[in-house]
Amino acid sequence: MRLLFLALVCMVALPLSAATVTAIKFEGLVHMSEVVARDMLPIKPGDELTDASVSAATKKFYGQGYFSDIWVTEAEGVLTFHFSEKPVISRIDTQGWKDGEDDDLDALLQIKKGSLYDEKRIEKSKQHIIKTLRDEGKIDSVVEVDVEHLDNGSVALTYKVREGEEIVIEKLDYSGMTVFEPSDFNDKVINKEAQFMGWFFGRNDGKMQVGQLEYDPLRVRDYYMQNGYLDAKVEKPFVRVDFDNYTSQMSYAITEGEIYTVENIYIYQEQEVTTEEKLRQQVKLKSGKPFNIQTFREDMDRLKNAVADLGYAYVDIRPDYKKNSEAKTVDVAYKILPGEKVHIRNVIISGNTNTLDRVIRRELYLGPGDLYNLTDLKDSRNALGRTGYFESTTVEEKRIDANSMDLIVKVKEAPTGTIQVGGGYGSYGGVLFSVAVSDMNIWGSGVNVGVNLERSQMTSNYSFNVSNRRLNDSDFSGNFSLYNSDVEYQDYTVTSQGLRAGVGYRFTRYLTGYLGYGYAANQYSDVNTSGILTNSMLFFEDYAKSSATVSLTYDSTDDYYLPREGISASESLEYAGLGGDADFIKSRTTFNYYYGLQQWIDMDWILRYKGRFYYIFNDTYAPYAERFFMGSLGSVRGYESYSISPYYIDEGGARRRVGGTKTFSNSAELSFPLMPSAKMRLTAFLDWGWIEGNTPDHMGLYRTPVKGETQTMTRASYGAAIEWFSPVGPVQLIFANPINAQTGDQTTHFEFTIGQRF
Repeated sequence: MRLLFLALVCMVALPLSAATVTAIKFEGLVHMSEVVARDMLPIKPGDELTDASVSAATKKFYGQGYFSDIWVTEAEGVLTFHFSEKPVISRIDTQGWKDGEDDDLDALLQIKKGSLYDEKRIEKSKQHIIKTLRDEGKIDSVVEVDVEHLDNGSVALTYKVREGEEIVIEKLDYSGMTVFEPSDFNDKVINKEAQFMGWFFGRNDGKMQVGQLEYDPLRVRDYYMQNGYLDAKVEKPFVRVDFDNYTSQMSYAITEGEIYTVENIYIYQEQEVTTEEKLRQQVKLKSGKPFNIQTFREDMDRLKNAVADLGYAYVDIRPDYKKNSEAKTVDVAYKILPGEKVHIRNVIISGNTNTLDRVIRRELYLGPGDLYNLTDLKDSRNALGRTGYFESTTVEEKRIDANSMDLIVKVKEAPTGTIQVGGGYGSYGGVLFSVAVSDMNIWGSGVNVGVNLERSQMTSNYSFNVSNRRLNDSDFSGNFSLYNSDVEYQDYTVTSQGLRAGVGYRFTRYLTGYLGYGYAANQYSDVNTSGILTNSMLFFEDYAKSSATVSLTYDSTDDYYLPREGISASESLEYAGLGGDADFIKSRTTFNYYYGLQQWIDMDWILRYKGRFYYIFNDTYAPYAERFFMGSLGSVRGYESYSISPYYIDEGGARRRVGGTKTFSNSAELSFPLMPSAKMRLTAFLDWGWIEGNTPDHMGLYRTPVKGETQTMTRASYGAAIEWFSPVGPVQLIFANPINAQTGDQTTHFEFTIGQRF
C-alpha cells in the first residue's frame, strides 16, 4: 500500500504528457551518496519520462530501507527525487529488564545504536524479547517501546519490559524409568523439580526454561546411551500448567530397552599412516563391556588427535556403530581419512604492540618447516597463556594448500607494567597497605623487574627483584632479589635483610627445575621477656641463615591468572646450614588443580583445588621466624596472617605462639562469571587446614602444654571472593567467615589483593 501511494504521488506530481529527461537531481540524501543513487537509477538524461519508469525507480530506492518517504517532481525536463530519510537510533535503553547493562543486549534486541529507525525491526525486536523471556519460563510478558525524537534528528528508544510470571516445576515424573533414579538426571537436564530451599546455592529452584524443553529429552536419552541403552526412547515432556499460581507438573514417557555390549571394534585406514595397534591404544571402548556413547565420541577425538599429531592436519574420522537387536550387541567402526601430510609454511604474529616477536616465538612448539602436530599446537597456546603477558591468545590455522598451512598467532596483551595496590583490615594486624611497582614483561623482553613496598601496623616489607624466565631465549632461567622485612609478632619483632639468587632449567614443556642460594641476617627486637627463663632466650637471639634451595615445578595450566584446565604443582627442599646459625631442612609441597565445566554444563564455571604441605625436619636449630604459621590468603582465609600457631601459656597467663613444624591446608573453590562485561567473577570457597608443633623442653616455666607435648590445631572457613580483571591488574575482594573459631583466635572478614593469580 505504501508503494502504491508513492506511485500515485508520482503520477500527480508529473505532467500527464510525456517529457524527455534533461537532468536528474536528488534532495535529502544523507546515508546514500549521489554517485550511488545515479548508478541505481534506471532513468538517464535523454530518456523518455514515463509513469512506469518513475514508479520502478521509486520502488528501487525505497527497497534500500533508508527512507521513510520518497516523492518526485518534474519541471521543464528536470527530474527531482525528494528523500526523507529514516532517523538514526542514537540511544537504546531498557527498563525492567537487563537495564541496558548486558553485554549481549544488541543481540537480544536484534537492533543496535547507529542503525536506522524501522518500525518493522522494532516490532521484531519486541517479539524477540518476549520469546527470550518465554524461553526463560516467564509467560505473559509485555514489552512497549517509547520513541523519543531528539533535537539532532535522531531518536532514542526505551524498551519498557514487564516480565511475566515464572513457572515453577512442582513435580517431575519419569514414567517407565526403572534402572535409574530421578536424581541421576539432575545434573543432565535444565528443567528440574523444585527442591526445598531451592533459592539456596546448589539447590534447584524449579524455574522452567521453556526454550530447553525440547533438548532435555535428548539429554536424558544420551545418559541412557552412556550406559548402553541404545534402544532407549524419551518422549517430549507432557507439561500441565496451573495458570492460577504459575506452577506446573511435568512427565517424561520413557522406554528403556536393554543394555547393548560392544562385540567388535573395527578401525579402517583409507591409507595406512600408523599401525592399528597404536590406534587401538586410543580406543577406550572395550569388547564385552556396555556401549557408552560418550566414550564413543571421545574415542573419535582421541583417534583424530593421534593421527593429526603425525602431520595430518585435515584428518577426518567417520565413526559408526551397528546394532544387533537380537543379540543386544553392537559393532563399532572408525573410518580414518587422513588426507595429506601438512607442513607449517609460516608463523605470523599479530596483536603484540609491546611484546617482542621472539618472546612469543620461543613459547611456540611449531615453526616454519615443521610437520603439523595438533598436540604441539594446543601446548603452544597454553604456554603463551602461562606467561601472564596476554589477556587472550589464539592460534588459527590458515590453509594454503593440501600440504601446507600458515599459523596465525593472535595475542591481546595484558597490562604487565603496573602499580599494584593491595590491602586489608583485621582486628589484630590493623590496616595493611601494599604497593608494588613492577613489570613482568619490561620493554616486551620477558624480563620481570619489580619493587615491592608493604606496610601495616604489624609488618613492613621492601624488596627489589629481577628475573628472566628464558635467559638468552634458552631453557635456562635466572633470578636475583634483595629484601628487607619487619614482622611484628605478638611477643617479638623480626627484622630480616637478605638476598636470593638462583638459576632454573626447563626439562620438559611442563617440568622446570631450580637451584638457588639465599642469605639472610635476622634480628629480634621488642621481645616480651615476661615469664621466659634465661635459657629460653636463645630462641630470640639474632641469627643468620645461609641456605640452598632445590625445587621441581610442574605446570600444565592454560593461563597464568585464570586457569581453566591443568595442574600446577611444586616440591622444594631448603637446606639451611651452609654457614650461618640456622640448621634445618624445610620441605614445601603445593598442588593446584583446575577443571573447567564448560563442556558439561555449557557455562564458564571453574572448579579449583589448592593444597599445600610444609614440613621441617632435621631440626637442629629452626628459629621461630623460620617455622610455619597459618592464616589469611594462601592457607585458611578468615584468620589473620600468622595468627594460627601452636603456643604455650606463660606464668603471666599470656599466650605465646611458637610456630609449627608441619602444616597442611587446602581449598575447594567454584568460580563462575558475575559480570562478564566487566571481567568480574564470583568464587565460593571452603578452606581447611591444620598445623602441628611442640614446645621445646628448654622453654622454661609455662602452664600448658606439658613439656614437649605436640599440639595440633585445626581451622576452617568459608566465604566468597570477587575476582576482577581491572585495568591495573587482577583484583580479589575476599569475604570470609571462620568455622567454629576458638577462644583466642584472631579473625578477619575482609581482605583484598591485586596482582595475584586466581
